[in-house]
Amino acid sequence: MHRYRFLLSRQWVILTLVAIALIPTMIRLGFWQQHRYEQRTARNDLVSAALHADPVPVERLTSPGHTVTRAEKYRTVTATGTFDTAKEVVVRRRTNSDGEVGFHVLTPFVLEDGKVLLVNRGWIPANGAQTDFPEVPAPPAGRITVTGRLMSDETTAASGIKNVKGLPDRQIMLINSEEEARRLGARVLGGYIQQTAPQAKDGSPEQISDPGSEDAPLNYAYMIQWWLFAAAVPVGWWFLVRRELRDREEAAADQRTEEAEPASV
Repeated sequence: MHRYRFLLSRQWVILTLVAIALIPTMIRLGFWQQHRYEQRTARNDLVSAALHADPVPVERLTSPGHTVTRAEKYRTVTATGTFDTAKEVVVRRRTNSDGEVGFHVLTPFVLEDGKVLLVNRGWIPANGAQTDFPEVPAPPAGRITVTGRLMSDETTAASGIKNVKGLPDRQIMLINSEEEARRLGARVLGGYIQQTAPQAKDGSPEQISDPGSEDAPLNYAYMIQWWLFAAAVPVGWWFLVRRELRDREEAAADQRTEEAEPASV
C-alpha cells in the first residue's frame, strides 16, 4: 500500500474531499431536476386536459368568493350577458406575444342572474404614457354569449407583480375578483376568464394566446446529466490516481537508471 501513500498528501486529501462532496451534491441536483420534471409534466397534463375539455357554463365551475383550483384553471367556459364598459379598467404593464408593453382590458360582464364575470378581453398597446387611460375598442353591445379560459385570481406571490397603490384612475396591477367585487359593489364570480370568442373584428384587443407547455423533457435531460456527472466523479478520481501512480513509478525508474550508470571519465 506504500505505493498509494501519496494520497495522504495535502493536495490529494483536498482533491479527494472535493470529489466526495461533489457526488451527493450532484445526486441531489439530479433529484431536484426529477422533481421539476414531474411538476412540469403534471402541469402540462392538467393544462392539456383543461383545454381539450368540453365547454361548460361558467357558473358550473365558479361562484362569488370561489377560489379557482388547478383542475379548473384553463377550462373553457361560456357565459351569456352584457358588457358593462362604464366600469371597465385596464391592467398595467402587460406584454403581448411580441414582448410589447401595454395593457390588458378587463371588462365586467353582467350575467342574466345579475352576477358579474370579469372578462379579460385581451391586450392593447399603451399608445402614450402609461399614466393615461388608453383608447379601448368597444365590445359587442347588447346581450351576447362569450367563451373563454377560466383563470384564477392573480396575486403578488404567484405572479411576482407588486400591487402598487395610488394608480391613475381605472388602472390596476392585478386581476383579483375580491378587489373587483369591492370596487363594483357586486357579486363577482371568483377568478376571471381570458376571452377567446367572439373575436374582435379588427383584431383589437389582441386576444391572449393559449398557454404553452413547459419544457419538461429539458428537466429530464438535466436529471440524467447530473447523475452521469455523479458517476463520473469516482471514475475521474481513479483515473487521476492511476496517472499519478504511473508518473511516480516512471520517475522512480528513471532515477534508478541514472544511479546505476557508471560515471563518465
